Amino acid sequence: MANRIEFHQHGGPEVMRWATHDIGQPAENDIIIRHHAIGLNYIDTYVRSGLYPVSQFPSGLGTEAAGEVVAVGSRVTRFQVGDRVVYCQSGLGAYSEYHHVDQSKAVILPESISYQSAAASFLKGLTVYYLFHMTHKVQAGETLLFHAAAGGVGLIACQWAKALGAQLIGVVSSESKAQRAREAGAWATIDTSHEDIVKRVSELTAGQKVPVVYDSVGKATWQASLDCLHPRGLLVSFGNASGPVTGVDLAILNQKGSLFVTRPSLNGYLTTPEQLDQASTALFTLISEGKIEVSVATSQQFALRDAERAHRALESRTTTGACLLIP
Repeated sequence: MANRIEFHQHGGPEVMRWATHDIGQPAENDIIIRHHAIGLNYIDTYVRSGLYPVSQFPSGLGTEAAGEVVAVGSRVTRFQVGDRVVYCQSGLGAYSEYHHVDQSKAVILPESISYQSAAASFLKGLTVYYLFHMTHKVQAGETLLFHAAAGGVGLIACQWAKALGAQLIGVVSSESKAQRAREAGAWATIDTSHEDIVKRVSELTAGQKVPVVYDSVGKATWQASLDCLHPRGLLVSFGNASGPVTGVDLAILNQKGSLFVTRPSLNGYLTTPEQLDQASTALFTLISEGKIEVSVATSQQFALRDAERAHRALESRTTTGACLLIP
């Protein structure tokens, strides 16, 4: 038996419960991982709230963690007991001491990277990888707009853009977050507490605007994001922190300059173990070279049992960078 967080209905953070469950034996393609650190991601709040509904209750929560392999299924070839691993696309249930994960969803974790750094960066880093290398191939010298630039994904994006030689304009909600984004490599920042996004982008680009906007906020920033694009620019809407974008009149894309819009996800881009290995190698290389630094403040490391408090902190937008749950 082991402990985990589960929920029996959709709702606020209070629906999460501390429970015990039977670890059982691994299925033929599964590995069982004893977690050392668990990634806390905004998408977890979508699942808990019902924005991304689950099909069966009670349900576990979370899809990312790092730890040690303690058992392998009969057809597992990628791993053996004792391996250090990290994963981020598992079935729900990572908010737990142990988790069953299909071998195709995990990768070997280099000794040079800690469990905490891995769990804090894997999903976020792979997200930036597909956004910058697959959804739109970011070029050196290119200027781009990135919302929530002081969040977990955003701080990695600031560093990755700098490594690529691109000029990232980071949208944030306070001066302290603006400072964090600039320290991470943002070329410029826009503080929405006193600056207008569209006006400031126009000023920063001498009226040219940008070819691509990465928007994880959703409903609240949809219109501004479109207005920051130059003709035939691309809006990459990859999150719903303020709520989903609905009721869109496609004619607006024509009116604003024959714009493109996509709503991608990691699961739509990294679909094979080979693609996962390629993306994780790119991320681990940048971390090992010091071009991406991942640190988690002590105040943003929560005991697994305190998942409710962690979700409240995440949804309050008071956190910066990554958060972790520690079993």
